[in-house]
Amino acid sequence: MFWVFFMSKVLFRFVLAVIILAPALLSADTVVEEIIARVNNQIITRADYEREQQQLKDEAQQQDPANAAKMVSTGQKDVLRGLIDRELLLEKGKDLGISADTELVKRLDEMRKQMKLESMDDLEKAATAQGVSFEDFKQNMRTEIITQQVIQREVGSRLNISKDDERLFYDQHKSELARPEEVRLSEILVSTEQAGGDDAKISAAQAKADDLLKQIKAGESFEDIAKKESQGPSAPQGGDLGLFERGKLAKQLEDLTFGMKKDQVSDVIRTKQGFVILKVAEHQNAGIPSYNEIEPRLQEAVYMQRLQPALREYLKKLREDAFIDIKQGYVDTGASPKQSKPVVTATAKESTAKELKKRKKLGVF
Repeated sequence: MFWVFFMSKVLFRFVLAVIILAPALLSADTVVEEIIARVNNQIITRADYEREQQQLKDEAQQQDPANAAKMVSTGQKDVLRGLIDRELLLEKGKDLGISADTELVKRLDEMRKQMKLESMDDLEKAATAQGVSFEDFKQNMRTEIITQQVIQREVGSRLNISKDDERLFYDQHKSELARPEEVRLSEILVSTEQAGGDDAKISAAQAKADDLLKQIKAGESFEDIAKKESQGPSAPQGGDLGLFERGKLAKQLEDLTFGMKKDQVSDVIRTKQGFVILKVAEHQNAGIPSYNEIEPRLQEAVYMQRLQPALREYLKKLREDAFIDIKQGYVDTGASPKQSKPVVTATAKESTAKELKKRKKLGVF
């Protein structure tokens, strides 16, 4: 569990989730909406609630199809809690003067580079091709940035983690840190997909791959050459393909790469995609890693372990200072026993286009 967490690429997964799962925002032309909760001046509608439910189902199906139903059943009870959490954090972000503009531009540009797109217009077209409005897409990312920054400033920065804490975590979770034998691979690909069976073009591609291998053996950086010359999707990351366990690769490729040492580079390999040069960036033996080996990652693991309960306490305090009204039949599982009681009950189908426009003005979208 924790080993998988250490190795995850959080930013890339977040970006991918935003592209595929970003919910469509309500249009100003919507005349009727059922309000199920109010958080100070903001409203949460039944449509908001149902979109979160659907996203929960989609994510569960992607992560673990076999246990998706159980995951959805467990998560359903906290859907409204999450929506209220988000509104409280957005409002706190406004109070703190947090702006997502700079970070938003940075993330969009990183995404553009990862997708090998020339301009933001191309990125907008890519989002549209996924059936997502680019403005909605950016707003979802902006919301995520603001809530993350509030959490870091108000909660994360106050978590003091010592070396003793890290050592204790290691001792308590040692068995969970057991890992299989793995290799981290990087590639340089000279594609032949456009060759169309033309022997001259295929020979030229092989000659280029041979030349790149000579440059690497002469001391040139594999990662730099991958960024400049590789035609594979991992080029922006210096060719990094990630970690592979035994049994996850084709046998011929597995026999080759698992027989290589760290930083060793293969000869040119002919594949269906073209000519490939592989590098074993890491070669980890099976077993439990030593404390020193994973010490840099332990602080993050302890941080994540402590963040959730600390965040829940923080959000309870925000609830105590807020006016929160929930429609009968819905439950906020994050409610604080010290919360003041609501004085207004949200009724079905009372929202108008005017109120939705006001919602946008208040900064929800």
